[in-house]
Amino acid sequence: MSNRPAYWLLLVLLSIGQSRPLSACDGIVVGKNASADGSVLLGHNEENALDRVLEFHKIPGQQHASGSVLRLAGGGEIPEVPETHGFLWSENSGLSFSDGYLNECGVAVASIQCLTREDGYDALVARGEIRDGGIGYMLRRIVASRAKSASDAVQWMGRLVERFGYIDSGRTYAVADPNEAWVVEVVRGRRWVAQRVPDDQVVVLPARHVIGEINLDDTENFRASPDLVSYAVKRGWFDPGKGKPFNFREVYQTAERTAPDRRHFRGQEIVTGKTGTWPPAAPLPFAVTPAKKLSVADIAAFLRDKDGLAPMFNRSTQEAAVFQLRGDVPREIGCIYWRTTGRPDLSVLTPWYVGITATPDDYGRHAEPAALLSLSHHFQPSPGTFTPDPRRAWWKFKNLVSVVDEDYAARAPAVRAAWSAMEEGIRTGQGDVEAKAIEIWRQDPQAALAYLTRYCSDLAAEACRQADELRGELSRP
Repeated sequence: MSNRPAYWLLLVLLSIGQSRPLSACDGIVVGKNASADGSVLLGHNEENALDRVLEFHKIPGQQHASGSVLRLAGGGEIPEVPETHGFLWSENSGLSFSDGYLNECGVAVASIQCLTREDGYDALVARGEIRDGGIGYMLRRIVASRAKSASDAVQWMGRLVERFGYIDSGRTYAVADPNEAWVVEVVRGRRWVAQRVPDDQVVVLPARHVIGEINLDDTENFRASPDLVSYAVKRGWFDPGKGKPFNFREVYQTAERTAPDRRHFRGQEIVTGKTGTWPPAAPLPFAVTPAKKLSVADIAAFLRDKDGLAPMFNRSTQEAAVFQLRGDVPREIGCIYWRTTGRPDLSVLTPWYVGITATPDDYGRHAEPAALLSLSHHFQPSPGTFTPDPRRAWWKFKNLVSVVDEDYAARAPAVRAAWSAMEEGIRTGQGDVEAKAIEIWRQDPQAALAYLTRYCSDLAAEACRQADELRGELSRP
């Protein structure tokens, strides 16, 4: 493929960047009975050490001719399906593992890098563990375009990892829909494991694997590659003769990553409302019961937390996202991708309903869907993609951050107050907006989607206007 040199160079740069202590994504998953409104909630901070530009797209569903194939970034192929889902897509141009998706079935997917003890890429290719270039970037894209539910997403991910082999050291994926959520953890090569998030509990996701002891007979709550345990025995990582239960994170993770993690510890403190002692005497549990039922606002506060033992964001965060997934109304209205443009401490969370038909021109490069979805579009960005442009949303917030960072302590409070007021107004009006959308939907679904598209675009435009205004005020002598 013509884009492979650029693809592998970017993969190396990503691995370097994401191994730095100040560049590690984190997340949180809330079961439907642990949320304030009965939704499944997925929160995620996207962090990369490299200076980035994120763009936001709405991709409509696509029709594919019989016999057509989907090309993977490494060169492999799979058959196309006759019709794929539309989705919202937060694109981190040039990177292999940083995009976020929410599809029109209400399936959301995000990920966090986790280092494992598995051998390097070349060694696994030589052993046949990685085939046809492996899979990495396209894994979540395929989930977004094909999965009908979180459970279906797990099945797709498992089949693809077993068929091609995963190319990165390891990763935790969170997949969620309005009914349930799963944590899927993959290792370079063909091993993976998944655990269902309990409906009444919360899972905090640091840059570490969090799945511990598993029960593969309990197919309602666990799934895995068929040789997950036997492969570990073969490699000498697990000895069943010692009588100790198989523990995925202890067996497959690098030794230093099995130690307690401060982000994980701090996150569980926030969720449970209980102060612990660092370091904890026992391994942290997979899931915890929250002190109260959590809302979108609570998840946003979690992603912005910068106090206590471990910050939940840092200055390499490029997007905070909260997926609010509800099934008691049409998916087009009930499933929302709340997101910031840039750092969550100095940006505002605005909603994007999955049923919208377009995103504003200043939020992303616009082209025909086939062009946007091409590997060359992503891995060989057009000239000017990373050039500062004050007309575009990304740079409006980037410029605001630059001004605030000149005197953060003095300037950040005014910016946070402005965004808090805007977010409160959006939350207060959410019920009325959705009631009107549902009323229109009953008569004319397309008109309802046009209404939501205008609403989201208007909020985004207002956020950009306020970002410019705040920057101007703070720049005055």
